[in-house]
Amino acid sequence: MKKMIGFVALCVAAGMIIMLFLMNRFLGIVLIALLVLVGYGFFCCD
Repeated sequence: MKKMIGFVALCVAAGMIIMLFLMNRFLGIVLIALLVLVGYGFFCCD
C-alpha cells in the first residue's frame, strides 16, 4: 500500500509541474517539493 501511495504522489507531483505554467509558481513549487518527498519516502523506502 505504501508503494501505491508513493507512486500516486509522484504522479501528482508530475502533474503539478504542468500547473507551474498555468497558475501561481510559488504554490506549485511548494506542492511539488512536498509531494516528491512524500512519494520518495513511501515508494523507495521500506
